[in-house]
Amino acid sequence: MAKHAVLKGPTIWRSLPCAKSELRLDLTLACGQSFRWRETAEGHWTGVMGGRVWTLTQTDDTLLYYIYPNQDMQIEGKEPGALKKEDEEPVAVTSVQDRDDTEEAERMLRDYFQLNVNFADLCMSWGAADPHFKRIADTFKGVRMLRQDPTECLFSIICTINNNITRVQSMVEKLCKALGTPLCQLDQTSYYDFPSLSALADSTVEERLRGLGFGYRARFLQQSSKQILDTHGLQWLDGLRSVSYLQAREALCTLPGVGNKVADCACLMSLDKAEAVPIDTHMWQIAKRDYNFTDNKKQKTITDQLYREIGDFFRNLWGPYAGWAQAVLFCADLKRFQKLKEMPNLKQPKKEEDNVEDESSM
Repeated sequence: MAKHAVLKGPTIWRSLPCAKSELRLDLTLACGQSFRWRETAEGHWTGVMGGRVWTLTQTDDTLLYYIYPNQDMQIEGKEPGALKKEDEEPVAVTSVQDRDDTEEAERMLRDYFQLNVNFADLCMSWGAADPHFKRIADTFKGVRMLRQDPTECLFSIICTINNNITRVQSMVEKLCKALGTPLCQLDQTSYYDFPSLSALADSTVEERLRGLGFGYRARFLQQSSKQILDTHGLQWLDGLRSVSYLQAREALCTLPGVGNKVADCACLMSLDKAEAVPIDTHMWQIAKRDYNFTDNKKQKTITDQLYREIGDFFRNLWGPYAGWAQAVLFCADLKRFQKLKEMPNLKQPKKEEDNVEDESSM
């Protein structure tokens, strides 16, 4: 049985230059954007992207990656860096095809992590306009926005409704196992591709997912996928990348189970709308606590009007990449990352949310 790759093992790793100040895997992959990545060894993150299973790790200035062969591939001579047998040395990267594969893998990584965006420059700009952000960003460098597959992103985010990161991770894995294509098995862990729209739209899906503990979200998943296929077609979600932010958000909100926050998450994390600012109770509290944002003190829920007002407040403060800045503050507010804030200059007033077992997703 194949094993998860580790940097000090016999596996041949590929790499590309990338400073930790531009990308931190431990923050970016665990802050509630994607739910497909797990830390399988210290500093090693394994997950599914582009129909393949990857392990990623990094040094201060390099991103290293390993791609596993899918279970139906002919491995020998075709998959550079893949083990031919459990204990055998990897195949060397020598052929023209190998070089083409490496170029394609790098293209996918650069696209997924949006490495064309200079995060350090953005942080400098935000910090100049926002002293609170500057203080947080000095510790939470490298929280990048992912550019995910629109189908995977949208339907994963639907699972986050009234949910927390740990439970959503479990639900997404159940969804992939139930409806996705098997990819490979590593150390007795099976990996599956994300289900297609057609698989999600099947009439039996709601009942199957309710049996797996999805509750009312099962109906949203099945009905939204069916509506997309029946009304718009397979390429509709991808096509929303080429329309304006407001058009994309309005279109997404026509789907069952998709409100402002779910639509904004999909816009920001898969549809190239960097100005989208998802607002939940975390961001509402941040706006009031750290930015003196005023609202109706008797208001207990985020109305549509309040949602727009908070989003516009942050867009006016941070500019066209406001959604990226929001992700940094959201990440810094999660309970799982509070140890990073124990530096004296980052201590925050104790909040009621600190007492919860887990945190909501982005």
